[in-house]
Amino acid sequence: MMELNALKDFIVTGKLEEAKQVVNAAISDGVDAQYIINGYLIKGMEEIGRRFEEGKAFVPNLLLSARAMKGCLEILKPLLKDASGASLGTLVIGTVKGDLHDIGKNLVASMLEGCGFEVINLGVDISDSQFVEAVQQYNPQIVCLSALLTTTMNYMQNVIDALKEAGLRDRVKVLVGGAPVNEDFARRIGADGYSSNANGAVVLAKKVLGVC
Repeated sequence: MMELNALKDFIVTGKLEEAKQVVNAAISDGVDAQYIINGYLIKGMEEIGRRFEEGKAFVPNLLLSARAMKGCLEILKPLLKDASGASLGTLVIGTVKGDLHDIGKNLVASMLEGCGFEVINLGVDISDSQFVEAVQQYNPQIVCLSALLTTTMNYMQNVIDALKEAGLRDRVKVLVGGAPVNEDFARRIGADGYSSNANGAVVLAKKVLGVC
């Protein structure tokens, strides 16, 4: 179990190969996949998130941790197919139409996935109709909208309006984020929440679903 105890630190420090070795060894020893996720992987992501909030870690550190977490989840996911309650909820995330930036969006997606959400990452330059189709197809609890440009952030309003027109707005919580976005803007367009960073997005998603 001493080796498994190192898993959290490997996630925090972003050591992908070392983390994968521990996960594989734990599986061979019969350790439950969900126990590995809840007890070590999520704890590691929460720790790097706290360090980021405190200014003790930076975006490259978060990206490395998210990469290590994703690598471990790829090993564990096949073992969770029949597990009940393995996911905190489903969410759709994408960068809005006209905007091709995805580093921040991908970081948020990785953090959310690492902390227990099923994430449908639509990519970049996503239209309002594509978001509507994704909600109809995947039935998520949350839609996350990202924008890095002041010229594209207003398109978030289009997405929210399209969800209303399709009769889907009451079914999902809409969370927004990105460099030009702020709390006032989120309220003005009728979003359910705003976060300025990946760790905050995880906290917010849990809060709006009541799974804090």
